[in-house]
Amino acid sequence: MAQLKDLCDLIVDCEHKTAPTQETGYPSIRTPNIGRGRLILDGVNRVSEETYDAWTQREVPKPGDLILAREAPIGNVAIIPPALKLCLGQRTVLIRSDRSFLNPQYLTYLMLGDEIQGKILSMSNGATVHHLNMKDIRELEMPPMPGLAVQDRIATILSAYDDLIENNNRRIKILEEMAQMLYREWFVNFRFPGHQKVKMVESELGPMPEGWESKSIGDVVQVMGGGTPSTSVPEYWENGDVIWYSPSDLTAAGTMFVSRSCKTISRLGLEKSSARLFPPNSVMMTSRATIGVVAINRTEACTNQGFITCIPGKTVKTYQIYFWLLENRPKIIGLATGATFKEINKATFRQLPIVAAPDKITDGFEATVGPIGELIANLIQKNANLRTTRDFLLPKLVSGEIPVAAAAELVEQTA
Repeated sequence: MAQLKDLCDLIVDCEHKTAPTQETGYPSIRTPNIGRGRLILDGVNRVSEETYDAWTQREVPKPGDLILAREAPIGNVAIIPPALKLCLGQRTVLIRSDRSFLNPQYLTYLMLGDEIQGKILSMSNGATVHHLNMKDIRELEMPPMPGLAVQDRIATILSAYDDLIENNNRRIKILEEMAQMLYREWFVNFRFPGHQKVKMVESELGPMPEGWESKSIGDVVQVMGGGTPSTSVPEYWENGDVIWYSPSDLTAAGTMFVSRSCKTISRLGLEKSSARLFPPNSVMMTSRATIGVVAINRTEACTNQGFITCIPGKTVKTYQIYFWLLENRPKIIGLATGATFKEINKATFRQLPIVAAPDKITDGFEATVGPIGELIANLIQKNANLRTTRDFLLPKLVSGEIPVAAAAELVEQTA
């Protein structure tokens, strides 16, 4: 059986030190930037040309090369797209297939399949954080390879799903930006429909439309924390039907809405912890360590202790809360305290000021942004369906269980 090193022109480790960063420059790819097949460049670290030259002395990454995460998320692999110059951050590996007989896109999907991911997990080690050794990566046993023509077709089929997902993600981002611009117009710049006829008066927050008020967020919404049932009691976790969010669920979703969690708890676990159920369309915010990641829940749920959740009231509702949290994230982070990790407590959070508009304005904003939110939610669901189909097809195409022609027809129906 061939090893990965036999199929590649090179397998190169990264520099084992942190690259100095700056606001602009070349992307420095760390493990959080390595998705399942595609790079995640939102918020990527950037480095100067001098740093780029120093960090590419071993090898200059090229389009079509693969980048493998050696640590969390261990085993993720992404391909470098055309016309992107980048360097490797820590805990990453550059892989260049021998393109005379191995399509790099096919290799990407092959390494993301169940067989190779199982091998990667079995050979990873580390008491606290699992990681891969370079020797094990080079000696990773690979299955027999089909001919290039078959590889090309499989890569084309699976990448079509990723292209659709990426296109939907762009649409989601545009829609969220549109909704946030509307929020700023109405609640920051006070250019809401009919604003020309409303007199401006002085307030604690500066000039404000007459009839509007400055309120503490704790006075207009219910503010909740979360909790974790004992992990040593199986009955708190087995057969759980209560959605229980942890911060990683929000960061993984990366969008306005979240409806799935990695874990659920039982009704008994809910009863025996400080976690409390909150209704759909509440707004969750991570409150410790990585502070200010915000999402709206689509179903009844609860959270662990790393959250502050706002349950909308009559005066301030879902979308205003969501965008108010995004606008005030720097301020919220600045109020966090703690020696071990930073956290903003509920008492401090409850005192933060928010503008409360007349019901007509509040209801009008929710009605205006609501359809945009529904479009976003629909695109998120479409992406979930596309990922499910892609992940179903991936091992079956690689193993030959599903004929390539049948899968190609399915792609045409999905598109």
